[in-house]
Amino acid sequence: MSKLTLVSHHLCPNVQRAAIALLEKGVPFERINIDLADKPDWFLQISPLGKVPLLRIEEEDGSEAILFESSVICEYLEETQSGVALHPKDALTRARHRGWMEFGSSVLSDLWGYETAEDAAQLEAKRTALIFKFATVEKVLTDGPYFAGNDFGLVDAVFAPVFRYFDLFDTLGDSGIFEGLERVTRWRKALSERASVKAAVGEDYPQRLREFLEKHNSILLRQPAAA
Repeated sequence: MSKLTLVSHHLCPNVQRAAIALLEKGVPFERINIDLADKPDWFLQISPLGKVPLLRIEEEDGSEAILFESSVICEYLEETQSGVALHPKDALTRARHRGWMEFGSSVLSDLWGYETAEDAAQLEAKRTALIFKFATVEKVLTDGPYFAGNDFGLVDAVFAPVFRYFDLFDTLGDSGIFEGLERVTRWRKALSERASVKAAVGEDYPQRLREFLEKHNSILLRQPAAA
């Protein structure tokens, strides 16, 4: 059996995708967190993009391979590991799900701008973009609890880390981003209760995220606190 090591960062949402997939598959793995502000030499030597996650695959014969990019890692796990299927069997449905995984990545891009906004204008621009994107997702969701109904899949693994940000953001002020989005709100709640989603980050995640906001002088920390 291959030995799998997930090279990670405490906050990275893309790392969480891979961790969730590993946990859902029931695959044993080791996790190593690095400081992205002070990347170790060994990491730079094996990471073509200098980013996490990386999946190090060590075979019994001593050979080793490195995978980078979370979507690639998740697809590899789906194709090589036993356990519950995280992609639909139907080719068209599977392709559709891959499209929504990419859509989730675009949400993360707007989310980065939202959490690092230093002024009200930038915050509002990103808030508007996020409202539009979550409203788009609302139209394709069913009654859930997950993206494809009863079956948890890789689209869920992509969006769970997105929603996790708002567990802290909601304590800082009322963004109104999910207002009127009943299906998205139910989906968010179901994902937050999933064991793999909970285990994808450490207990200190909220504090680390707050420290990240402080470091970036986020205007979110200067809003009137939520009741």
